Amino acid sequence: MPDYSKQLSKYIPEQAAPIISQWINDTGCRFKVTRSRSSKLGDYRAPFRGQTHQITVNHDLNPFAFLITTIHEFAHLKTWNEFKNGVKPHGVEWKRNFKLLIEPFIRLQIFPSDILKAVTTYMDNPAASSCTDLHLYRTLKNYDTKDSSAQHVEDLENNSVFCLKNGRSFQKLEKIRKRYKCIALDSQKIYLFHPLAEVFPEQD
Repeated sequence: MPDYSKQLSKYIPEQAAPIISQWINDTGCRFKVTRSRSSKLGDYRAPFRGQTHQITVNHDLNPFAFLITTIHEFAHLKTWNEFKNGVKPHGVEWKRNFKLLIEPFIRLQIFPSDILKAVTTYMDNPAASSCTDLHLYRTLKNYDTKDSSAQHVEDLENNSVFCLKNGRSFQKLEKIRKRYKCIALDSQKIYLFHPLAEVFPEQD
């Protein structure tokens, strides 16, 4: 069996790499590190028409966020193997599997104390994803290498204009539930931004 530990160690804590490598081999999963996606940190796709399981995780996550996202997606894989499409995506079955899969990393004391505390709270009732649990997401973001000129969407004034790394410009509008409604200035399309999305305010 191939050992992916060396490649994985570029993205997750070194102690965690052999476990994830073993999971990839045991499940025959296609594991891909992908470009940054503003709408999600990771993704799981069930086998389809002879294809294998596929998990993708954004390349630019810090090691702890990358690891938790990976565990989250493997919990989907495990749940699909057990129940196929017969249960809710983030129902009690998925929650049980997430708790089960994260246990080895907690025993290895991989997570700093603040992340461990946030993860423990999150595990009491895991949300649809780690990025929708603001407390856990904020704690994980503390370990990002932050661009000094970047700000969080939630810290900008309403109607202010900001740019993404790719150069696209948006105007911040009102908050809808947990996300901020923003309009793309080039297409006039509406997008929903996570409160802690890092953006670059336009200078006057």
